[in-house]
Amino acid sequence: MSDNPFTALSRVMHEPNRLAIISALAAAVDGLSFSDLKAECNLTDGNLNRHLKALEEEKIIAQQKDAPEGKRPRTTITLTPAGRKRFVKYLATLEEVLAQAAASVGSPGPAASISNLRPSRA
Repeated sequence: MSDNPFTALSRVMHEPNRLAIISALAAAVDGLSFSDLKAECNLTDGNLNRHLKALEEEKIIAQQKDAPEGKRPRTTITLTPAGRKRFVKYLATLEEVLAQAAASVGSPGPAASISNLRPSRA
């Protein structure tokens, strides 16, 4: 990576709600229903829809709509293979950013506990 990994952080993934959505989907091999994802990320219908649209435009997620006969339509959201690769790359970049931040505040390294970064109560 470069000396400045901040430039490599994906803006579409770095937004906190989108990061939560992608993280939840990464852990769900078969994807999640819209309602389950909404509950998992504590978002409203409109807010989740807006974020899903942005992620779908980037081909990070896919939405499959099923309408079983006589039943309510169901939308299942999955992380695409390309989205999973981008997420792994994003995580590696974020790890590098955090390691640099830890080093700049005197933390012994990326393996150190994040609690070492908390200000002391003096």
